[in-house]
Amino acid sequence: MAKTNAMLEIKGYSKTYGEGGAKAADNVNLTVESGDIYGFIGHNGAGKSTTIRAVVGVLDFTEGEIFIDGHSVKTESMECKRITAYIPDNPDLYENLTGIQYLNFIADIFGISSAERKERISRFAERFEITDSLGDLISSYSHGMKQKLAVISALIHEPKLLVLDEPFVGLDPKAAFTLKQIMREVCEKGTAIFFSTHVLDVAEKLCNKVAIIKQGKIIASGTMEELTHGESLEEVFLEVIEGK
Repeated sequence: MAKTNAMLEIKGYSKTYGEGGAKAADNVNLTVESGDIYGFIGHNGAGKSTTIRAVVGVLDFTEGEIFIDGHSVKTESMECKRITAYIPDNPDLYENLTGIQYLNFIADIFGISSAERKERISRFAERFEITDSLGDLISSYSHGMKQKLAVISALIHEPKLLVLDEPFVGLDPKAAFTLKQIMREVCEKGTAIFFSTHVLDVAEKLCNKVAIIKQGKIIASGTMEELTHGESLEEVFLEVIEGK
């Protein structure tokens, strides 16, 4: 597939659980370009996590295609994973490791040099104020600290695509502000971000594009300006969800 400015392309993606079951995702089509902060919103059970898990290769699918930087998630999964970072809504970390051991483990997987990992870990740990806790076992961390560690681990290899499922859950206001700053910074350098959230005011202020999903189907998508037309995202979301 020819390379384009699209970092993530979802084409005709559908997913059904069980024979004859309802489609958790139904002909989903969307494109996230380099530099986009793309919000993916919908009620619980609308199909957000199902779609996200297919994008990052956690969930198999047969209908449709998903491409990351021109590479097929189905046939070039390793190439896709090299340039992607994924933070699920409830990160499952190795709790018998210390924070720094975990970050070094992730850096080893992606082949990050000692100098690069040291600089990146130091920089992000300082910004999230967990430097002094990196020597502690992850099992001693609060949920918020685990979330911060997961975010740092996702940034270590400077991914081209950052996929986040409810990234602000469990973060205190200061950490949430820091994460939003970092999201903007990495996108300015060309990274694409695709993330789900229930916090619509955050999405409205942070995202340049958004898609609304209901019962597995995309029912509205586009730039924030195209969707809102002077209304709040919350107003538009409620109108679209209740009207279709």
